[in-house]
Amino acid sequence: MRFLLNPMKNLQHEYDGLIFDLDGTLADTMPTHFYAWSESMAAHGIELSLDRFYALGGVPASEIIELLAEEQGLSVDAVRIAEAKEDLFLELLGEVQPVVPVKAIAEAHREHMPMAIATGSPKWVAERILKSLGIREWFAAVVGSECVANSKPAADAYLRAAELIGVDPKRCHAFEDTKLGIEAAQNAGMVVVDIHTLL
Repeated sequence: MRFLLNPMKNLQHEYDGLIFDLDGTLADTMPTHFYAWSESMAAHGIELSLDRFYALGGVPASEIIELLAEEQGLSVDAVRIAEAKEDLFLELLGEVQPVVPVKAIAEAHREHMPMAIATGSPKWVAERILKSLGIREWFAAVVGSECVANSKPAADAYLRAAELIGVDPKRCHAFEDTKLGIEAAQNAGMVVVDIHTLL
């Protein structure tokens, strides 16, 4: 899929919509997220390794906290910890930069076909990230964790994003950075670009 890096290439004749994951795909948020995770969870005795953090990419925060707490024999208020994590992340939002090659793809195609975001983050957090990067208006829809019943690797977020931009999922390109996210987009019937092949 390297041809997508050519900003002059118009995909309109081959595909009708582009759908992007956000964290780690369009925005380089993962280091900042990991710091916020580490600080908020350590306060409640929950351990999270870097490898596990990346393996769970795309899963909503409260689900990750519940999973880890259960594994570690702890009883915690997952929603409260998730809120504290998001608050700390937003305090550090100014440090977040775009993933340049992926941003270039979105910028090259934003006037040629509809685009959407399908993320495991809460929608309001995703909106803040996109606005911070100055690219919110590029996307016709943002699908967050609370917008669907089942999180990645279920196809829900990608199917909902395609629905909102009025494009058949099979006519969409999806961009992802994690195994779970790639599975989610494939489960939706989309052609998936692993962004690591673009870096």
